Amino acid sequence: MKKIISVTNQKGGVGKTTTTINLATSLAAIKKSVLIVDADPQGNASTGLGLNYSERSPSVYEMIHEKKLLEAGIKETIIPGLKIIGSNTDLAAAEVELTDFNKREYVLKKIFDDLLDFDFVFIDCPPALGLLTINALVASNTALIPLQSEFFALEGLSALMKTINLIQQNYNKNLEIEGILLTMLDKRNSLSSLVEKDVRNHFGEKVYNTTIPRNVKISEAPSHGKPALVYDTHCSGSLAYIELAKEVILNQNKNNE
Repeated sequence: MKKIISVTNQKGGVGKTTTTINLATSLAAIKKSVLIVDADPQGNASTGLGLNYSERSPSVYEMIHEKKLLEAGIKETIIPGLKIIGSNTDLAAAEVELTDFNKREYVLKKIFDDLLDFDFVFIDCPPALGLLTINALVASNTALIPLQSEFFALEGLSALMKTINLIQQNYNKNLEIEGILLTMLDKRNSLSSLVEKDVRNHFGEKVYNTTIPRNVKISEAPSHGKPALVYDTHCSGSLAYIELAKEVILNQNKNNE
């Protein structure tokens, strides 16, 4: 039974794609069957896993346009056990086209109902609370929220929580918060520590124990078309994502008990 997780935050630059790629890679490394759905028109998850532009077709856009799963769009990656449905700038048109669709909030859900079995499906959402993100949340079991350790990120979190509540009330009553992940944490910075304290006080156990540090290797890896875990397995960022994968598995086992 696949678990679909939207990695979402309407604020850009908080580590959504980095988290999607490296958490998925960590889970694939422990023999989980994992799929990434690149639902961001920027296509960064596709680039970060080495897909060139032509290899991304048929992409998420064609599947939305056809309202069905296109098996040819499920691509292998350099990571055994990790596949991806790619994206490119064509997907920007989907925001406009979806407005004219019947049951427009459920298009991705209908597509993913036809997916072959995966243990985990990660949807890398765009940095906006538009129809693509709404579709992703409606199709998902849970939402994983990367949160940059800075003040303005906290302001955006309240808007995202309101959106998730609306989705729960109107479209997907089973949607839950997978967890809140503090990213780009600098322990030397007192503001980072204050943000972490505030988030943990407010959201409690929903915040992962694992935090993702600022790390140059994580930033370099996408330019090589590799996850950080492949680019430098022993850097602090890679080790943090391995710890995060352990938490995700542990939480899933608790929920299944």
